[in-house]
Amino acid sequence: MRIPFTKMQGAGNDFVVLDETRSRLNLSAAQYRFLANRHFGVGADQILTVRPSPEEGIDFEYVIHNADGGEVEQCGNGARCFVRFVREKRLTRKDVVRVKTLSGVIEPRMQADGRVTVDMGAPVFELPRIPFDAAGLAPQAEASWQKWPLALELPAGTTTVWMGALSMGNPHAVQRVDDVDTAPVLQLGPLIENHVRFPRRVNAGFMQVVSRSQIRLRVYERGAGETLACGTGACAAVVAGIRWGWLDSRVEVLTRGGPLTIEWPGALDAAVMMTGPATTVFEAEIEVPDGI
Repeated sequence: MRIPFTKMQGAGNDFVVLDETRSRLNLSAAQYRFLANRHFGVGADQILTVRPSPEEGIDFEYVIHNADGGEVEQCGNGARCFVRFVREKRLTRKDVVRVKTLSGVIEPRMQADGRVTVDMGAPVFELPRIPFDAAGLAPQAEASWQKWPLALELPAGTTTVWMGALSMGNPHAVQRVDDVDTAPVLQLGPLIENHVRFPRRVNAGFMQVVSRSQIRLRVYERGAGETLACGTGACAAVVAGIRWGWLDSRVEVLTRGGPLTIEWPGALDAAVMMTGPATTVFEAEIEVPDGI
């Protein structure tokens, strides 16, 4: 099967974007993995699919598959690329679109400077909704929130990291580190991602606080490994930092792929706003093997 695609990136978080507004491709998990494969396919952190409106009041449906082929609830950097894609493909003329994801409705907005702002909705702190199993754990209070101990089994023995658990439409575990360059992201990331206390796995964020208005961030993403940037991870890190009393309401997040701007007023039911770049890299077609 030969399919057209668009390669896009937002702060280095790269995507293959598929247009299913006219007909479904009905790809299997193995075919999504093929597309994401950087040696045999196109190469991407996630595969984004544009589908027509599923209901009144919604402009499009936004479907996300990680590089491992699994469907996930949300992708913030992908949401920015999504709105640029539908504008460039003339699927809409709107500057603001209402998009349905697996976790709810978001509203990406094109800005005059070419960047995109996404209303990511309010963060979720209720542990069953993240979901996070805290049974038997004793949290440590920090300002208006708490940190949870997470025991990780390493070859040298057990180590404990203290993290905040929340959801931005997908689950996140955020911890503070002194220096993201030397943080053991590749060592601890997979252990946190697959920890038994996160039944749907989790994105592991490593945050360095530079000032009250700036952080550095690395994220080991669920189903993708470490990426150059993670939009929902940036939102989760800033929300955690604000609740822990370390950050102001507007924060520049420096990822390895570039800066993102995150805004959150601190009210628990308030939406998180994310602004950043969205770039089309190239368009092409690829032969996707059948029966894989």
